[in-house]
Amino acid sequence: MILLRSALFNALFFTLTALACILGLALLPFPRRVLRRFIQGWARLILWLLKVVCGIGLRVTGRENLPDGPVVIAAKHQSAYDTVVWLALLPEPVYVLKQELLKIPAWGRLARHYGSVAVDRKGGASALKRMVRQAAAALAEGDQIIIFPEGTRTLPGQRVPYQPGVVALAAASPAPVVPAATDSGLHWGRGRLRRQAARRHHRGDPAAAAGRPRPRRPDRPAGGGDRDRDRPAGAPRWRPGGAAAPCG
Repeated sequence: MILLRSALFNALFFTLTALACILGLALLPFPRRVLRRFIQGWARLILWLLKVVCGIGLRVTGRENLPDGPVVIAAKHQSAYDTVVWLALLPEPVYVLKQELLKIPAWGRLARHYGSVAVDRKGGASALKRMVRQAAAALAEGDQIIIFPEGTRTLPGQRVPYQPGVVALAAASPAPVVPAATDSGLHWGRGRLRRQAARRHHRGDPAAAAGRPRPRRPDRPAGGGDRDRDRPAGAPRWRPGGAAAPCG
């Protein structure tokens, strides 16, 4: 039954995503906010289908620690779920993504018009500076930046080196940096067909948890001395306001 429900969700997900890309192209002549509201509607529909078809809902803890206005969210990244959920949670979410994604037909054009911040992971210091400038411009317009400090998806509990992007962005922008944890990888794993409801201490919903705003400038490189596997970045004094977990 789980495999059948997962297969149904996957079929709906890819079909609706392809349809959203086609319809989104018709919105390119309109102001950016029109496309953003459309994409956010797609994200909410995907999350609703995930709950109805697979029994995976959304539970958020620590949301009171998210400040209003521009903010940098340094989020854990365990599955494709994390690339959808923030679109539904924030008023003006903007993801930092790898530049290769902009080469995807239709999707890349939509991502550019949406205002996504692309980074060339092989571009060195110049690419990092360009990413910081783009993200700072988005923050100046009141957007919320979502960046994955590890730069890639990881397994639940896996520890990999943090990339310098979040540190550079924190140093260059006055916006607060908020760490966020998730355990979406337990229920929408990388390369796995199954979309399975959680069987951990949270019940009924998956969770993305927001932490307390971090001081503007990190006092040392991200990831150093971090004892909590679910914390996304930075100095030991970053204390998340809640734990995150998708649950069913």
